[in-house]
Amino acid sequence: MSPTPSLVGRFLVEHAALALTTRQVSREQVEHALTPTKQQRTILIVICAYVLGILILWNIPYVNIVLLPFKLVTVALHEFCHAAAGLCTGAKIKSITIDPDEGGLTRMSGGKWCCVMPAGYLGSSFLGALMVFAGFDVLASKIVSVIIGVCLLATLIWAKNWLTRIITVLFVGLIVGLWFTPKGAGLRYVVLFMGVMCSLYSLWDIVDDTVKRKVNESDATKFAQKTHCSSRFC
Repeated sequence: MSPTPSLVGRFLVEHAALALTTRQVSREQVEHALTPTKQQRTILIVICAYVLGILILWNIPYVNIVLLPFKLVTVALHEFCHAAAGLCTGAKIKSITIDPDEGGLTRMSGGKWCCVMPAGYLGSSFLGALMVFAGFDVLASKIVSVIIGVCLLATLIWAKNWLTRIITVLFVGLIVGLWFTPKGAGLRYVVLFMGVMCSLYSLWDIVDDTVKRKVNESDATKFAQKTHCSSRFC
């Protein structure tokens, strides 16, 4: 016996109503998930304040010395990324040096230059994004701080000048000390600050080379020399 048209119609109406309700609930859940919490809004404001403060301090003579220790740590991470790419492509790392003018140099033999040269910018950007992402959570900040600490300790192994050793040891010590701040708040905001620094450093170094033309031996210039392409496009 086949169902009557009235039963079929009622079933379709009920099914459509259920589907519409489910869709409405799902949409509300998505909107709720995408709405920043009060804590997340605070972190976003802190990030904006960091960006503004760094951009201002970066370009003011004498005052920019405040950022110098953080710039040198950023350079150390940048050089570590070169070294890591070299190891992954079969190179032997000879030394890593950092100078007071915020420059760095990684010496190695072997490896694939097409992987090693861009690794500084790409690696710094990745580490910067990772630290910014971790800044939204205390536990994530602690985990990422361990990763950064390991990267710096590896840099220390290859360090060949005292400035590199001192900066590396001091920052690793800072990370360890901040682990014991109440609820890890201090560590969280330092990791967040370093994340913004790493991200901006890569961008600013490229702008210096390709727009302002102040840097003669940046990674962009060396990559351009290898590829016979203008560093404005490479």
